[in-house]
Amino acid sequence: MKKILSIVIALLVLGALAALALILVPFTPSPANETLAADWKAEPGRGEYVMRAGDCMACHTAKGGEPLAGGNAIESPMGKIWASNITPDKETGIGNWTLDQFRAAMVDGIGGHGQQLYPAMPYENYRYMKESDLRALYDYLQTEVKPVKNEVQATSLSFPFNMRFGIRAWNWLALSGEADFKPTAGDDQMIRGQYLVEGAGHCAACHSPRTTFMAQDGTRLSDANFLKGGVVDGWSAPALRGEQARVQKWTAEEIAAYLATGRNAHAVANGEMALVVEHSMQYMTDADLNAMAVFIKNMDGKTVESVSAAVAPAPEHGRSMPPLPADAAGKATADLLTSASPDMPLGARLYLDNCAACHFVSGKGAAEIFPELQGNPMVLAKGADPLLSVILHGAASSVTERRPMQLVMQGYEDRLNDEEVAALANFLRTGWGNQAPNVSASDVSKVRAKGASAH
Repeated sequence: MKKILSIVIALLVLGALAALALILVPFTPSPANETLAADWKAEPGRGEYVMRAGDCMACHTAKGGEPLAGGNAIESPMGKIWASNITPDKETGIGNWTLDQFRAAMVDGIGGHGQQLYPAMPYENYRYMKESDLRALYDYLQTEVKPVKNEVQATSLSFPFNMRFGIRAWNWLALSGEADFKPTAGDDQMIRGQYLVEGAGHCAACHSPRTTFMAQDGTRLSDANFLKGGVVDGWSAPALRGEQARVQKWTAEEIAAYLATGRNAHAVANGEMALVVEHSMQYMTDADLNAMAVFIKNMDGKTVESVSAAVAPAPEHGRSMPPLPADAAGKATADLLTSASPDMPLGARLYLDNCAACHFVSGKGAAEIFPELQGNPMVLAKGADPLLSVILHGAASSVTERRPMQLVMQGYEDRLNDEEVAALANFLRTGWGNQAPNVSASDVSKVRAKGASAH
């Protein structure tokens, strides 16, 4: 008994010493990864461009609020985290921050007052950005953004997540390698794409899985699980890498079009990706969109030539787009729907009544308008909540300069009961060769109870 007690006391002492070390040992910031002259200035427009590439607007702007003034609630597994004010207001924003403090926040997750930032701020990825981009962004935020006095609600998480010093231990586990970009791709276009995807674009924050400690399981191309698929606020972020990744069946031009407009011949962006397109990707140059697309398509060593064509130019005239015929995998489902037999299953009848006019009996949809349902990552996702939410509450496409018309799908919460929504969802998840687990009426009921906010 005395031996056990001694071990327990020793562990408590070690734990206390570790906690003191986390609190008291001075923080050593990562150094700048480029040597720039003290009077170095970015070319006009670069800072704002970096802000767009980093998608700062989406997180740091509350609905109906001033740009970048914070107050947006970010849902996380730890609880609700309130995005900070990053305008140059000296009292409530970052107007008093030095460049060194700004760099520490971007690459080490240390705020201007020395506090550990919660990793809703994707410093796991921003640490790969070049010093010149960080300085351009800092100068833009300090000199070109309008200062807004906005005292953001303090983030207050439950124990133990409210003990911010513990994030330092988390950083030791999560932050791998130097705060610097390590190109491993091929030509200049591939390297530029890798830089944007790994760094400012922080694609891994959503599209890489998470470890037991909720760190990104893959932040660089050299990591085995990089971009192998993740989950964000209940939404599946599909895999971008590997033979099973749907996006790998797209051309590089189609990937670039999806980034620029939120739509292409196969899909329409929804959920978090729709916000990325709206606030970030649509502002990227054709050269950078093509670079990201070529990198995504070629990151596992496929032979994809460089792409330089204009991205998703708007058609000059109206186009006639006849519905695509069903392929071999979808023929049986298409035949079933075409027969319109009175004794067909409930899910198929509901599809004919509510969905076939847009997505067609082939499940192929209409290019850039109605997404295909055959092989659709949301339809096939293990977690069906996003699909159920769209059926119940509808969806709307991103509005971009290249595609200014918003397309809206109505919701069916007032038209279909829980059993009918489940039957329709199960038809989608098993039709046209799709293979995904069934959902139940109780699953639908839970999503319905969350309301439209679940979507």
